[in-house]
Amino acid sequence: MVWLEVETKVRLDDSQVADLRGRIKKIARFKKRGQKADDYFAIQKRGYPKKAFRFRTMKNGVEVTFKRHLKKYWTKYVVVKKEFEFTLNKNEDRDSLMELFEDFGFKEWVRKIKRNETYTYNKNKNVSIEINFVKHLGYFMEIEYLCQKEDMEKAINTLMKILKELNINLKQVDNVGYTKRLWEKHTLEKRAFIDQG
Repeated sequence: MVWLEVETKVRLDDSQVADLRGRIKKIARFKKRGQKADDYFAIQKRGYPKKAFRFRTMKNGVEVTFKRHLKKYWTKYVVVKKEFEFTLNKNEDRDSLMELFEDFGFKEWVRKIKRNETYTYNKNKNVSIEINFVKHLGYFMEIEYLCQKEDMEKAINTLMKILKELNINLKQVDNVGYTKRLWEKHTLEKRAFIDQG
């Protein structure tokens, strides 16, 4: 099943994190803490690539994710993406897929490392609230609602309601992707999946 990812992201100053965490705990319950290392691949001619996919290495394999931006549904503060995801359970599957992508011209492009703490919204278990620290970029809060298309408007309204509940200054909403921000800062770390020689 393909899900819509309805999301808003808020840039935080370090000094705001502790207070915001306290406010989140009043409306959501703690779920987990962890770190995600995402390796992005793209066909890059010049500038910022228009299309990319990500590898996320996990304990039981590699998760491959591609997101399609559905800009016609975006609002000033909320973005909507269609998310496609599958898992490769064996190293040889990953290696075969990498060979295919290399043949198509994909290159390893950027690595994003994110420490996160995740909370589940008390009023709707489909909503997660995360406080993230992204290496090279700093702190952000993400609010995400995974839904089907028929619930998209409800999801957008719910995210706006949560921003208000958390007393977020809407000027801090920053829905530019992390990879774009890393690209702008020229901090494109790589893991060397593909032999570039």
